[in-house]
This record gives sequence, C-alpha cells and structure tokens, in this order.
Amino acid sequence: MSLVKSKQRVADHGEVFTPAWMVETMLDLVRDETERIDARFLEPACGSGNFIVQILKRKLAAVEVKFGKSDFERQHYALLGLMCIYGIELLADNIAECRANMLDVFAEYLNMDETDDLYRAATHVLSVNLVHGDALTMRTVGDIGGQPIKDRPPITFAEWGYLGKGKFMRRDFRFDVLTGSSKFSEEGSLWADQGKHDIFTPIKTHPPMTVRELAAQ
Repeated sequence: MSLVKSKQRVADHGEVFTPAWMVETMLDLVRDETERIDARFLEPACGSGNFIVQILKRKLAAVEVKFGKSDFERQHYALLGLMCIYGIELLADNIAECRANMLDVFAEYLNMDETDDLYRAATHVLSVNLVHGDALTMRTVGDIGGQPIKDRPPITFAEWGYLGKGKFMRRDFRFDVLTGSSKFSEEGSLWADQGKHDIFTPIKTHPPMTVRELAAQ
C-alpha cells in the first residue's frame, strides 16, 4: 500500500498513512488491551483504518479463543468488539473506505453477507462509531458546505455494552464534554463548575436492543 494518495493531499491535510509494520509494532506496546474484547480505542485521524482494522482483527482473535465453541456468544462478542472501536476522519473518501474495510473484516470472520441481521447491525454501529468529522474542532463535517465551524453539530460517540442474552445497551456522549475541552479557556480548575458526574452524564440513553433491532436502525 502506498503511504501517500497524492502530493496535494499531503500539502492540504498532512495525509500520510502509517506502514503496516509500524502499526503492528505500536499495537504490540499495548498488546493486552488490543486483545481485550471490551477495551475501547479511539483513532482521531483514522484514515482508511490502518490502526483500527488491526485492532479489530486482534479482538476477533480473542473472541475466537474465548467463545469459538458457541455461535451465539461468538457472534455477540464479535459485535461487542466492533462496538468498542471508534474513529474520526476529516476526508469523506477515507471514512467511507475505513467503514468498508472494518465491515469486510467483521463479515469475513463471521462468514456473513448483507442479508444477515448481524451484517446490518455492524453497518449501523460503524456509521455511529466512525465519524466524518474534525478531531481538532470536535465537530462533524458531513455535507455542510461552507457552514461555520461553530454551527456544525458536535461529535458524539455511543458507549456500547453487552448486557448478555443477546441485548446491547447504548448511551451517547458529546466528545468535547468527555475531553473537557469546553472548559480549557476558563480560569481555575480544568473542570471549573463541571464535576465528573456532569461530564460523564449521557446526552441520551437508549433502550436495550437486540441484533435485529440494531439492524433495523
């Protein structure tokens, strides 16, 4: 794989992709976490997925070791592994490619296609977890033309969890609130008048959902 798509993209966006050997070396530094199914990872400039695709592969390998003898548990914990990976990417073609690459790995592992509820559920999860946005402004990009940054919707992320027996939970949080960046300019404490309880209060809590209900989203 070429590390550069075009010289113009390098000049405009500083876009240079990380080689595979370096990705593996860096992930090996946190090997235990990459192999923990429910460990959460965020790549704030995910490109086409060089890092997070490899993280997904490691998580799926862990799923196979722990739940390979039960198709039900294997499928649901594989989805949980996918749910715990997040990305932000500025360029539209990259985020589309990243979602496709992640879905291909997931679908190949579970030997499924687009007619499967689990495939459609994974597609929905990736549309939520992999955001077309700007990690510096913590705002979405999308098809907004010349809309001022301050008027763009803030990036939100879903915290997913597996409740067992085929049910998943979801709570949504604003990225800028989680990082505390909205308080950086204030005097005094980093958190100022906002305590941890407020910071980690979700903006929305969804009812528990099955794979079929996720697929219908």
